[in-house]
Amino acid sequence: MSAAARPFRVLGLQQIAIGALDKGPLRRLWVDTLGLGEKSTYRSERENVDEDITTLGRGVWAVEVDLMQPLDPAKSPKVHEPALNHVGLWIDDLATAVAWLTSQGVRFAPGGIRRGASGYDVAFVHPKANAEFPMAGEGVLIELVQAPPDVIAAYDALG
Repeated sequence: MSAAARPFRVLGLQQIAIGALDKGPLRRLWVDTLGLGEKSTYRSERENVDEDITTLGRGVWAVEVDLMQPLDPAKSPKVHEPALNHVGLWIDDLATAVAWLTSQGVRFAPGGIRRGASGYDVAFVHPKANAEFPMAGEGVLIELVQAPPDVIAAYDALG
């Protein structure tokens, strides 16, 4: 498929999210040992997550590394399974992307477009396809993230 036919752009990597039953060892590695910066925290009963949002890089090029543990390991979603929970991609026009991808047979997780932990609008490509939607993440949850204007401008400046 040509890029001209796609009515949106994937600009770059926005985040990776890593889960464990206890985020303490994740913090020791990613923050204390590797030196990632601490950005914020996020806690959601609905999403069953206690999350530390850390960053790698600076400015519009920063990539989040979200360190997650479940609030209740017996409940879903199980943010610790698999350990590499999801990858997030900057999208220049999220609403257009979701509509077009759905029309192409891509399966999205329930919930539609909504506000994510970092304050950007997000939608999730489901990790598993089904009969109605034959394309999915093939085992990987993919978060599509609406890029803010400064990120879009930085990528446009690259040419």
